[in-house]
Amino acid sequence: MSEDQKRLLEQQLWNIANTLRGKMNADEFRDYILGFIFYKYLSEKMEMFANNILQQDKITYRNITPAMPQADEYLEAIKDEALEKLGYFLRPEELFTEVAKRGMGNNEDIDLFDESKTNFILEDLQKILTNIQLSTMGTDSEEDFDNLFEDMDLNSTKLGKTPDARNTIIAKVLSHLDKIDFKLENTELDVLGDAYEYLIGQFASGAGKKAGEFYTPQEVSKILAKIVTTGKQKLKSVYDPTCGSGSLLLRVAREVKDVAMFYGQEMNRTTYNLARMNMILHDVHYRKFDIKQEDTLEHPQHLDDLPFEAIVANPPFSANWSANPIFTSDDRFSQYGKLAPSSKADFAFVQHMIYHLAENGAMAIVLPHGALFRGGAEQHIRKFLIENKNYLDAVIGLPANIFYGTSIPTCIMVFKKCRENPDDVLFIDASNDFEKVKTQNILREQHINKIIDTYRNRAEIDKYSKKAGLQEIASNDYNLNIPRYVDTFEEEEQIDIDAIALELKALDETIEKTDASIAVFCKELGIETPF
Repeated sequence: MSEDQKRLLEQQLWNIANTLRGKMNADEFRDYILGFIFYKYLSEKMEMFANNILQQDKITYRNITPAMPQADEYLEAIKDEALEKLGYFLRPEELFTEVAKRGMGNNEDIDLFDESKTNFILEDLQKILTNIQLSTMGTDSEEDFDNLFEDMDLNSTKLGKTPDARNTIIAKVLSHLDKIDFKLENTELDVLGDAYEYLIGQFASGAGKKAGEFYTPQEVSKILAKIVTTGKQKLKSVYDPTCGSGSLLLRVAREVKDVAMFYGQEMNRTTYNLARMNMILHDVHYRKFDIKQEDTLEHPQHLDDLPFEAIVANPPFSANWSANPIFTSDDRFSQYGKLAPSSKADFAFVQHMIYHLAENGAMAIVLPHGALFRGGAEQHIRKFLIENKNYLDAVIGLPANIFYGTSIPTCIMVFKKCRENPDDVLFIDASNDFEKVKTQNILREQHINKIIDTYRNRAEIDKYSKKAGLQEIASNDYNLNIPRYVDTFEEEEQIDIDAIALELKALDETIEKTDASIAVFCKELGIETPF
């Protein structure tokens, strides 16, 4: 698929999504359109899988009807296989295409904004979405599909005041989605996965502060992913303790040949559903991911699964947490002697992640700049990590205004338990390398590559990067503010006062001559001079 075709597909999906925009806010219509796309994906995957099984019988899945001899035997055999391999089951009449056709009847070419009548499919569709979940009951995939469609209330008045109005808009959306080919048969392409990521990014750009709850800009995800996969082709595990929509986990997978297992935790229920859909849509088998819903700091869910080879995170900046004294005996925090302050959980996330990190692993976390230099408990934790453990590998300063919903400057802190370069910490100041697009600052490919090349080569570049010895950091009292280490001072160009005085004198003489000329012309015209 060419870049032009890809962009056309993305625009088609965005146009369809926008049919719901006037009826609800961005994060609400996001849940509906992404849910419908996910249903389409499950249907197409189911049909391809069943057709492959039925190939020797020279029939297709949609040929199986209740009137067909041995229909029940066929469906039972396919169901058993599907639950094992796919993790769910859909009957032929429950497939997306069949429902879309039933909704439009003979009006398949109807425009999205046309008020023509559609056939009533609301109850049928709601039942099918419930059946997908019910089909997994008692199987290994039950947890992965549990309440996955709970944010899609097809009876919500936000979709329309009457059942007929709601049915009309949903039938049209399904019909137009049905015409889009996601090319699932081509396993080399991830057309649907890319389109899904595009839509999530589009919704994030319009969601303001809420965007940070579920999405890390792709350029930042790339940096984190490339850092933690440096020198590796395969990963046993990757973990994101604040995984949002799961995009960051999936980004790590793009940087290596294989990831054996994905782990994530997300507090927000709706975002947790989005993450599970995102993993399945990117063809991650249900046995290869374990996404949990809970507060990561207060109720960690993966203590029995650690350690993890790669850990990435973009936690909520300076969030509140309980900092309950009981945590001083929690293995994640006990050795530090102090807890992160209750008003700023940044280092609580750092401590949590380090506890989960394998000896041969790497972790990269996005934090607000204040985490580098704030005093008190945070300074104490920084000192322990550097002086006692020597885990800090690099500090990377990012430009301001690159995250949705906040303009504050941020940084990436990189930690390893077994560092290849234990004598120094690499500081990179990438805060001035960006392109301004409207109100947002964007990192382009060249900016990302410069950061990664500098990190991997531990290169020292004038006014951009520097390796600081542990003694130098200690002498700065474990203040990691990047300008203390990377000198970006630009000497101002010297001004020649004498030359400027001569220029001003010449300018005055020119003005006098011009005024005299104007006075002559005014006298000739018989009018007053303007000065």
